[in-house]
Amino acid sequence: MASSKFVPMPVHKYRAFPPVDLPDRTWPDRAIDRAPIWCSVDLRDGNQALIEPMGAERKRRMFETLVDMGFKEIEVGFPSASETDFAFVRQLIEEDLIPDDVSIQVLTQAREELISRTFEAIRGARKAIVHLYNSTSELQRRVVFGLDREGVTEIATKGTQQILELTRAMPETEIVFQYSPESFTGTELDYAVEVCEAVMDIWRPTPDKPMILNLPATVEMSTVNGYADQIEWFCRHVTRRDSFILSLHPHNDRGTAVAAAELALMAGAQRIEGTLFGNGERTGNVDVVTLALNLFSQGVDPELQIHDINELVRVSEYCSRLPVHPRHPYAGDLVFTAFSGSHQDAIKKGLAALQSRDDAPWDVPYLPVDPADLGRTYEAVIRINSQSGKSGIAFVLERDYGLQLPRRLQIEFSQLVQQITDATERELPAEEIWKAFESEYLSGDGVFGFVEQRSVQGGHSADRVEMAATITCNGVEHAFQASGKGPIDALVSALHNVFGIELRVSDFREHALGQGAAAQAVAYVEIVTSEGKAIFGVGRHPSIVTASLDAVISALNRAVRMGLVVVV
Repeated sequence: MASSKFVPMPVHKYRAFPPVDLPDRTWPDRAIDRAPIWCSVDLRDGNQALIEPMGAERKRRMFETLVDMGFKEIEVGFPSASETDFAFVRQLIEEDLIPDDVSIQVLTQAREELISRTFEAIRGARKAIVHLYNSTSELQRRVVFGLDREGVTEIATKGTQQILELTRAMPETEIVFQYSPESFTGTELDYAVEVCEAVMDIWRPTPDKPMILNLPATVEMSTVNGYADQIEWFCRHVTRRDSFILSLHPHNDRGTAVAAAELALMAGAQRIEGTLFGNGERTGNVDVVTLALNLFSQGVDPELQIHDINELVRVSEYCSRLPVHPRHPYAGDLVFTAFSGSHQDAIKKGLAALQSRDDAPWDVPYLPVDPADLGRTYEAVIRINSQSGKSGIAFVLERDYGLQLPRRLQIEFSQLVQQITDATERELPAEEIWKAFESEYLSGDGVFGFVEQRSVQGGHSADRVEMAATITCNGVEHAFQASGKGPIDALVSALHNVFGIELRVSDFREHALGQGAAAQAVAYVEIVTSEGKAIFGVGRHPSIVTASLDAVISALNRAVRMGLVVVV
C-alpha cells in the first residue's frame, strides 16, 4: 500500500506569545488556601453564547439555583443590549427576588446611551455591580477601532465619568463599579496598567469602598504560566492595590482555563467570573464547579453548595439546552465509574480500608473526592464491561446482593462474565450480572439434586457425623447413609459409595445473608475432581448445613455440564 502524503500544518501563519519579563516571579511558591469571590456569568456571558438563549422562566430557574448555591454576585444580563435582559432585571427588582446579601451585576459597553439604559434597569435595586468594559488590545485598537492608546483610554474614562455621575444620582442603591480592559491578554501590560489607572483616577476607590478591576482572558492566548505572569506583573505595577478587588474572567480557547485561573489566583487575583460547567463563547468560560471542587479536594472550603451535583447538571442542561459531557470533571455520568479491572480492584480495596478506620481522611485510589459528598452514590462507581476484572464484579455482587465471593470464585465467575460481555459488546448492569450468577450457581438445574438430609452427631467416633440423606440423579431418588468429619465430608463419601464419583473439597466458606430470623446462609464450596480440576458451587438456605450441601451439589452439576465428571 502506498504511504500517505504528509502535509505540514501552516505554522508560518502563527507567532509565539511573547513571555513576560518577570525573572523573580513569586506565584509558583504560593498555594491557594481560600476560595475566591465567585461571580456567576451564566445569565449573561453564558446566555449570549447559547444557540437558543434562555427565556424568562429559564433565567429565573438559573438565578434561583445560583442563589441556592451561595453565589453572592451574579451577573444577570446586558440590559442595554437586550429587551429580554432589561425585563428580567426589572422583574428581579420589582418582585423582590434578590436576597439582601446578593449583588446583581449588569454589563455595559462604554457608550453614553447604553450606560443610561443600564441605570434605568437597576433603579430600585438595593445593591448592584455596574460592569463597564471596552476593548484595549493592540489588535482591536488597530483593526476594529482605528484608535491609538489615548483614544481608547478616553472611551474608558468618559464611560467611568458618566457612571460616577449616575451613581451619585442614585443614592438609594449601593453601587460597586467594575471596569474590564477587555482582551486583557492581548493588551500590552504597561497599557493595561495605564488605562486602569486612568479609570481609578476618576472613580477614586478607597480601601473602605473598593472597586473591581477585572482582567479578562477574552481569548486565551498563552500557556497558563504566561497568564499568571501577566497577573503578577499587573499587581506589581498598578497603584492603590488595597483599593480594588482584582478579578479574572478566563476563557477556554486553549482548553486550560481552569489551570490558568488557579495559577492567576496564586499570582494575586481575588475574584473569579465564570459559568457552572464552562458554557460560554467559543470553547467556553472557566468552569466554576470544577474550580470549586478542585479546592474542595484539597481541603479548602469552596464556599459554594455543591451537595447535589446531579441536580446542578439537570438545571444547567434544562436552562442552556446543552448537555454536560459524561467525562466532565466531577459532574459527568462516568467520572466516578471504573471499567478497568485493576482500577476496580484498587477502588474496592480502598473503600474497604477506609471503612475500617474511624474519621479517616478520604483516601481511595482513582477517586479524588467521595462521590457521596456531591450527592452521587456508589452504584455507578464500578460497572462491568469486557474490560472489567474480578474485583469489580465481586464489588457489584457484594454491594447489591450481599455475596462475599472467595477470590478463586471471583476469578472463575469473571471468566463467565467476560464471555457474556465479549459476545454482547456492551456493559452489563448489576441485575444481569446477578442473573448470570444465579443461573450458573444457584438455579438447581442439573443431573443431581439435593432433597433432604438428617445428621446425627456421633457415630463410629466422637469426631464424625452420621448422615441420612436423599439426593436425586436424573430424577431418580437415592436414599443413603454415610459418615464423615462433617456433613460435607459425609456427602462426598456418599457420592463415592453410591455413584463412584471421586471428589475432594479444597475450600469452604460461608456467611450470613441479612440479619434476624429471616436471614439466610450462603456457602461456597470448591471441589477438585479426580483429574485435578477445581470448580466452585454455591448454596443458599436458612440452614447453613443445607446451604453447604447444596453448594456441593451445585459444584457437582457444573462439573458434569463441563464434562469434568462422568455419571455412569
